[in-house]
Amino acid sequence: MAVTPFSASLESLDLDPVFAMHRGGKLEVRSTVPVRDAGDLSLAYTPGVARVCTAIAEQPDLANDYTWAGGVVAVVSDGTAVLGLGDIGPAAAMPVMEGKALLFKQFAEVDAVPICLDCTDVDALVETVARLAPSFGGINLEDISAPRCFEVEDRLRDLLDIPVFHDDQHGTAIVVTAALTNAARLTGRPLGELRAVVAGAGASGVAVTNMLINAGIGDVAVSDSKGVIYQGRDGLNPYKEALARRTNRAGFTGSTEEALAGADVFVGLSGSTLPESAVAGMARDSIVFALSNPTPEILPDVARRYARVVATGRSDFPNQINNVLAFPGVFRGALDVRATTITENMKVAAAEALAAVVGDDLSADYVIPSPFDPRVAPAVTAAVAEQARQDGVARR
Repeated sequence: MAVTPFSASLESLDLDPVFAMHRGGKLEVRSTVPVRDAGDLSLAYTPGVARVCTAIAEQPDLANDYTWAGGVVAVVSDGTAVLGLGDIGPAAAMPVMEGKALLFKQFAEVDAVPICLDCTDVDALVETVARLAPSFGGINLEDISAPRCFEVEDRLRDLLDIPVFHDDQHGTAIVVTAALTNAARLTGRPLGELRAVVAGAGASGVAVTNMLINAGIGDVAVSDSKGVIYQGRDGLNPYKEALARRTNRAGFTGSTEEALAGADVFVGLSGSTLPESAVAGMARDSIVFALSNPTPEILPDVARRYARVVATGRSDFPNQINNVLAFPGVFRGALDVRATTITENMKVAAAEALAAVVGDDLSADYVIPSPFDPRVAPAVTAAVAEQARQDGVARR
């Protein structure tokens, strides 16, 4: 999506409630201890602070108890895949990263620091984040373009002993899996009986597909701008080749629309459009997740003419697939037990806990809870923490 150039004064921009909210940024740093007099100053800073520094130098793990580092998440982006705006650079990405940090605090009491890096080379990104890591208890990667984002995350996970989580991938996958689990339950079918088509093979498309496979989906085909991905198709990058080996057991080689004929599930993550006829040709009690923002692949009112369950990424329609349902609780749970990583099982546990919040209130317009449901973050937090202990990656 192209960014429309404009020129306006601060005064005129401040008349817009969006700009007014963002004026001066959305975050600040506040102290957690008082400094009322010389005695307090000597404890918070020199000379008292030297005793804490010496103790940490001798026992580095004490930093998690006597500094904020172990409980703070870095929200890191290079600005190359920001929302639907694309490569707009690190400065323009900052409002989004500030917003992400705000959501961490609002929904799970996790302190987060937005960091926008002026580099896009994979080696430079990995080295920079790795050098910053001692100041944080977790790394949330955000809005880094595919396929670079996969290598950045993989390498950082190998290098660091703290959770590294690319939310565009795994946050989306957790929420989609939770919603689809409930949609399948509503229609009286296990995931193993469903055939899905995922439109989009970027960061979120790859992660959603892999998680659906791990959750036991019957079959899933993935498409990109050239059609369905299959083994032997020319021009596949290594990540799409890996997808081809795990997907499309039905052997489709044509378009997204062709693969959708008789399919049970559509998950749109591509920014493309889906014709009404394609949804009309899906199986009975079909499930349509049209998740592109701000314009879904097909409008919900049209999809509902044929589909039993419809979800979007927008807050003005039922069943919003919103990553804020996942990432705050995932990090809160991981930080609470000082997890060294976020395992696949921890992601599955998060999805199961999120799906369970809906409970007996399940309906076609309620397969996923609201981000403002106060049960969400505690449920995800508890599930992730417990699974971390079971997986042996918890340090407390």
